[in-house]
Amino acid sequence: MESRTRRLRTRLSAVRPPTFAGRLHDPRTATAVGRRLGAAFAVCFVTGLISHYLQHPPPWAADRLPSRPVWGYRLTQGLHVATGLAAIVLLAVKLWAVYPRLFAWPPVKSVRHALERLSVALLVAAALFEVLTGLLNIAEWYPWPFSFVPVHFAVAWVAAGSILLHVAVKAPQIRSHWSRRSPGTLALPAADGPDRRSLLLGAGAAVGAVTLTTVGQALTPLKALDLLAPRHPDHGPQALPVNRTAAAAGISRELLRDWRLEVAGPVPYALDLAQLRELPQARARLPIACVEGWSVSADWGGVPIRDLLARAGVRPGSAAVRVVSLEAGGAYRVMEMGRQYAQDPLTLLALTLNGQVLSPDHGFPARVIAPNRPGVLQTKWVHRLEVL
Repeated sequence: MESRTRRLRTRLSAVRPPTFAGRLHDPRTATAVGRRLGAAFAVCFVTGLISHYLQHPPPWAADRLPSRPVWGYRLTQGLHVATGLAAIVLLAVKLWAVYPRLFAWPPVKSVRHALERLSVALLVAAALFEVLTGLLNIAEWYPWPFSFVPVHFAVAWVAAGSILLHVAVKAPQIRSHWSRRSPGTLALPAADGPDRRSLLLGAGAAVGAVTLTTVGQALTPLKALDLLAPRHPDHGPQALPVNRTAAAAGISRELLRDWRLEVAGPVPYALDLAQLRELPQARARLPIACVEGWSVSADWGGVPIRDLLARAGVRPGSAAVRVVSLEAGGAYRVMEMGRQYAQDPLTLLALTLNGQVLSPDHGFPARVIAPNRPGVLQTKWVHRLEVL
């Protein structure tokens, strides 16, 4: 037994982690890629906060959220998705540059070293979770049991905190390898392949290719290059994409047969579709911007929400509104909009899209369209407005 134990110890002592040479795995390369990845994550984090708080505003902010510029959410959410996709490429390159450190021997040298490795593990796990769940979200595939929005939002804070902690811990090394004139690393063996500049150029080309073939879903001048994005801005009923169809929402002809708009306020009333069409109509060219990243502008026609509230006896600027959809389920069946949106003259109860009656998939007989709002809050199949 003792001889076997000795042999086992001898074999274990002979085990050594793999060795990695060449500047493509050195701190300079990791820093060069890391600062680009950090910039992508920073833009993603800030625009993600904007998106989350526009969708789920805290009570104190609900009436203060701005309705202008009309293209604000389209810009921020387009940046969020574009930088998130770019971050996938950069994260892969960053992990490739630093993965030899995973084989450092011994794996733990001290309590401080153990905490540092634990923080790195948390950073890598949070970053991978964010980019991969974000990617599946824009494809509208949810193979997990949890709700995407709150979990993605919570892990974003974990990732941001982990990045700040990592930068703080590694600040001396980052500083020493930030400049191109930093002290050199080992000479690059010919067998190592392309040098650092080639690697960075290749990563930049990959980011550019991913961006050019997906950003057309939001930046419509580039829609001809929209090859990899799950949505095309021109594809869908009435040449406009939809995420949730009337069939998926359980909206049928029978349900709409006796449709009337109910407005609950100081002077409650109800109108059928013919009566709505007799009211003074307004037109607005507004983008509809989806949280999954696609957006497109269209011409909308209908009755301003503030006119409907005024008819119910609401003083201008004095109330917010709750909007209720006919659909039986869905996380956004009931939506609230603050005073800034409710009183904006461009916020419409839309009846037409590009001069045509709304199709069922776009919310017939009436839907909300408002400036600077996420698409999930542009409620379709509206049947009730409640003054708050």
